[in-house]
This record gives sequence, structure tokens and C-alpha cells, in this order.
Amino acid sequence: MSTVMPRSDYAREILHVYGIITWFTLGIAAIVGLALAWVLTRFRARPGTTAMPAQIRGHTLLEMAWTVGPALVLLGIAIPTIQAVFRTQAAPPKDALEVTVRGHQWWWEFQYPALQVATANELHVPAGRTVALTLEGPDVIHSFWVPRLGGKRDVVPGRLNRLTFTADTPGVYRGQCAEFCGVSHANMGMQVVVEAPDAFARWVAAQKAESPEPAAGPAAEGKAIFASRACVGCHTIRGVSSGPIGPDLTTFGSRQTIAAGILPNTIDNVTEWIKNPTAIKPDAKMPALGLTDQQARAVATYLAGLK
Repeated sequence: MSTVMPRSDYAREILHVYGIITWFTLGIAAIVGLALAWVLTRFRARPGTTAMPAQIRGHTLLEMAWTVGPALVLLGIAIPTIQAVFRTQAAPPKDALEVTVRGHQWWWEFQYPALQVATANELHVPAGRTVALTLEGPDVIHSFWVPRLGGKRDVVPGRLNRLTFTADTPGVYRGQCAEFCGVSHANMGMQVVVEAPDAFARWVAAQKAESPEPAAGPAAEGKAIFASRACVGCHTIRGVSSGPIGPDLTTFGSRQTIAAGILPNTIDNVTEWIKNPTAIKPDAKMPALGLTDQQARAVATYLAGLK
């Protein structure tokens, strides 16, 4: 999560401004340090000297220097900063990949309107193609931040914010909610998976594919339990349920993590999550469903097969 290892055009713009500010700061530190060293040496008290040194007040040249100097520094920082603001706020190209981002307590929802794909906590984007995010806040203020891809944009209820970037290097980049939003704010992470265009196309195709009917056994039992419990009121699984509250689980098994990046997506971890979500994520909105260990594992096995 380093801002000095950029992997997108947006992140490089920000790092460029940081670099300018850093050089200005180093220059100011050098000037002040040298001036201080000169003053301490030139005007130090010497043995036998009791007279007060000459005092300078209202020196026009000095007054102008420490007024004009900082103004020039601010101007030197402001110009590239304003240029970067305009470049990063420009309208995205027509072929940009549109993604709607919703920050919930405490997970991230990603919808691709043109692709008819929805996922949670794991944003997939193609390398080399501009991605245009529209950020919405259904509950409280959150902030979308993936340091290596740049930006930190608030997700505000009742307001649409936008963030545009072009990732250039395939990889997995961790992000985090950067605005305190409640008890589990620190547990509201995400992953951005940047893939080569053909790999991204395969991911989209897999997201749209129908999951096979689970064979008899724990997975089939898990599906029956899922369909008969409160799960269906909150979660969507294509062809099974259309709950509008929690994450879409249609391709849950393809995700790398659970609980907004807290744990790897394994059957054991999903089982523990289903049994007692608040033990893993304090104040999680998902309630404990009162399932036995066997029932929770059956549901976890069913979800693991949704790829």
C-alpha cells in the first residue's frame, strides 16, 4: 500500500506533485539550516563581549525576501498541483470501463453496468484501459483508496463522486476505506485485480456463466439450507435468490478473500464466518444464523462451488 510505487497514470500524477513538494521542502530546509548555522557562528557570544549586537528592525530587503520567497514557493507548488487536478478530473474517454462503487458498512460493492456483472470487495479491471468509477454511499461516508493506483475519493451519501485511472501493470493491489465509518472501519478493505485484457475478458465470461447444480452431498445440502434461511433475504445468487442487502454471492467461490479482505476464502474460514460473523468483524451487519457446525460447513461448501 505504498504511494511511491505507482501502477497507474493517476498515481504517477500524484507522485509527480509529491516529488515537486519534496524538492521544495528540501531546498527550504537547506536554506534555513545554512542561515541558522551562519547566524549561530557569526553572532555567537564571545568571551569578554558584553555589548548588545546591532539590532535590525524594519529592514526592507529582508521583509521583501521572506514575503516574496514563500509566495514563490507556494506558486511553484500550486501550478503543478492545479494542473494535476485538471488532468485527473478530465472526463473519461467514451470507451472507458464504467464501474459503480458503493461503500457499505463494512464492505465494497462493484457493479459493471455495461457488462451486467456485480461483485464485492474485489474489483477486476483490464490493464491499459481507462476505468471510470462512480462512487455512491448508501449509508455513511466512506473513502475509496488504493494507494498504488492513486486517488483517495470520498463516498458520500446523496452525492456522486468520480475517479478515473488507467492501470498499467497487472497485479493485485490492496485498498482500504480511508474515512472513519464505524466500529469495523479498519476491517473495510478491498483488492483491485489488474489483469491483461484477455484475462479480464475470461473473468467477465466466468462471472456471467451459470454455476452447475451442486451434486448430492454437502454442497446440495448447503444450497437447500441457504434457500430456506434468512440468507435469501439479503444475498443474491443468480437463479436462487435476489436479496438486495448483502454482497452478491453468485460467483463467491472465485474470490480470493472474505469479509472485505480479512481472511482467505477457504471453506474453514467461510464456515467460521457463517457461524459468528461478529467474532471476525465487530458489529458486522450479517447476523448469526444459529446453524450447527455441520450446517454452516455445508453452506460454505456450496458457496465455494459458485465460481
